[in-house]
Amino acid sequence: MAQKPQVIIFNPRSAEAKHRIPNSILQVGASIEGKFDYVFVDGNRESDPWTTIENHLKTGKFGYFGSTVMPGPQLAQAIPFTKKIRENFPEVVNIWGGYFASNQHTSVLNSGFVDYVVNGPGDRAFPALLEALEAGNSPEGIQNLIFKKDGKIITTHKEALLDQDTLPPFPYAKLNSFYSLDGYLAHTFLGKKTAGYHSSFGCPFTCSFCAVVPIYNARWKGKSANLIYQDVKYLKEKFGADAVEFHDNNFFVSERRTVEFAKLMLHEGMNWWGEARIDTMDKYSDESLTLIRESGCRMIFFGAESGNDEILKSMDKGGKQTGEQVRHFAERLRKFDIVPEYSFVLGTPAATPEEVMAQIDREIDFIKTIKEVNPDTEIIIYMYSPVPTEGSELYNKVLESGFRFPERLEDWLEPAWEKFDLRKNPLTPWLRPEMVDKIRDFETVLNAYYPTNSDIKLTSFQRKAMRSLSSWRYRGNIFKFPYELKVLQKFWLRYRQPEIEGF
Repeated sequence: MAQKPQVIIFNPRSAEAKHRIPNSILQVGASIEGKFDYVFVDGNRESDPWTTIENHLKTGKFGYFGSTVMPGPQLAQAIPFTKKIRENFPEVVNIWGGYFASNQHTSVLNSGFVDYVVNGPGDRAFPALLEALEAGNSPEGIQNLIFKKDGKIITTHKEALLDQDTLPPFPYAKLNSFYSLDGYLAHTFLGKKTAGYHSSFGCPFTCSFCAVVPIYNARWKGKSANLIYQDVKYLKEKFGADAVEFHDNNFFVSERRTVEFAKLMLHEGMNWWGEARIDTMDKYSDESLTLIRESGCRMIFFGAESGNDEILKSMDKGGKQTGEQVRHFAERLRKFDIVPEYSFVLGTPAATPEEVMAQIDREIDFIKTIKEVNPDTEIIIYMYSPVPTEGSELYNKVLESGFRFPERLEDWLEPAWEKFDLRKNPLTPWLRPEMVDKIRDFETVLNAYYPTNSDIKLTSFQRKAMRSLSSWRYRGNIFKFPYELKVLQKFWLRYRQPEIEGF
């Protein structure tokens, strides 16, 4: 029997994930383990990933190129590399997965150099697609796929989320044979060797600005507490990990699962971090929150988004999360010594420019209120970037404004669209330059007055100097032209941005 063509599984370079275990490609590798031979290529660990990819392809053994593609920096490698493969190795089938590929599948498939999009989890879809192509069969019966046939885009049915405990284990040993796993264990705020881990898929909520919603449609499935613990313990004992970042879209969905995991972690001496919803965790008992902190949880990321109930409602958070709850919960967490990391989304659409600016001013005041009730709260500020959540109130306002995504895939390589994906410089027509400047200037002053605790480089003296120099601006709401703070942050303190760099 002829040997099946091998598969390249590629993780494009991402600025915020240079030292993060690439769970996405590990999951893809696990799905075809024992069925197809494959190699990992990690753009975060290669000085010249294209040369590595090209050398593999020149052997003639590889028939498939699979790339995970998230919005932002990953596009800078995923787009040109995939295009080169089509031009130089036209027999190779190009398959993309990830949030960008699913949400922007029309421009992806119309590019002419991406053949298939895995629309959501690929644990079954990816190996089934490879098997079908090898057998010369149509992939139309395979769930979680998007592709073109006779010039028409075909979207197959969504598969129910699988029981995560039944999935094959991650091939850590294979990844370690390509790139020393030690290189993924970074020195962070949490520990000297921090591992990244993904314990669940999806989220049971429908926030209209979230890229997860169109893919998972309010579905969530998580691994059991015991299996998570066993994997974490393996990373600790085998590779020396002493801390864990859980990059789930919503790690804390189930209080029962979280408590079970916390009990298992009590004597491991490891710090950990995860993402949650405020309205979910505010229902946790005091006993649960105490246990979570004792187990090593030092900080939790929350999408606070806004202090305005009307904006929260337009984001499909209204009636579930309120501005008062956002404030109250920051205050509540203080007694448990858990640092809340609150992200806010500023610059949502409104009827007039004056109303947009008034909303920004109110959000700034609210953020300062959060800092008053719990000064340890970490604040991360994004500018609103639309996500194609059809039918939502917020996205309808976006379309009414005339905003449109690029139609050509390669247009996403323009610098302005990369910044759009990072939610730092959106191309939304209602957000004027002076509004962007005000948000950025406030962020500069805020970060100087309250330097992030997650920056392990900052000394006590540097923190005090930053606070002293910015105090008159922060207290007087004078944010314009904070050049002295920008210079200090860039050249003296090299201030890091957790919203872009992670920990």
